[in-house]
Amino acid sequence: MLTPNDPIDAHWRVVPLASLSDAQKDWLARGGSLTAHLRTLGAVTVDVTREAVDIPWPDEARALDLTPRTPVWLREVALKVDGVPFVVAHSIVPLAHSTGVWQSMRRLRARPLAELLYSDSSVSRSALASRRLTARHPLHRLASMQTNRQPHALVARRSVFKRHGAPLMVTECMLDALWIRLAATHGPHRREHARSYEHLSSHAKRVARGEAK
Repeated sequence: MLTPNDPIDAHWRVVPLASLSDAQKDWLARGGSLTAHLRTLGAVTVDVTREAVDIPWPDEARALDLTPRTPVWLREVALKVDGVPFVVAHSIVPLAHSTGVWQSMRRLRARPLAELLYSDSSVSRSALASRRLTARHPLHRLASMQTNRQPHALVARRSVFKRHGAPLMVTECMLDALWIRLAATHGPHRREHARSYEHLSSHAKRVARGEAK
């Protein structure tokens, strides 16, 4: 039986799928701040795409032992490296805790959530769980809005942070731009991957200027 505030279920696994690349397995299982890891690749900015009261996704409700209609405070952001979206993050906390234990979450604005989670010794973190996402999952649809192509499948990870017993779930979906950048830096076909990354970077700049259709 699953315990409350556990990110693991039949789809979300502690051990990344064997079929994933070494880079994917590495980034899905990395501890600490994902924002800090991204900073090793370039300048990181946080684009807040939505903050609102909503209801949890079905798999989130099950993990946090909430009823499907329990109101939550959600924060959705795109983590960009040198202007290119690398990660889409979806974070939720039960609404009552968003004005109590986790009220600082509402005041972050464009600062990364990591500043809140990793600067407080009273915050604990569950194990990381990961899975492959298809278009049937709402996070895949959310992530696809940040790219100029519709990926068949993406990979994501999630974990639950707790402060004074109050849970906050963070789900992070890695976009293709991350793997292309890593391959351009470390892979055997660097020139080809570098051209792909330059195309993504150019597209991101056009989007920022409102020129892309």
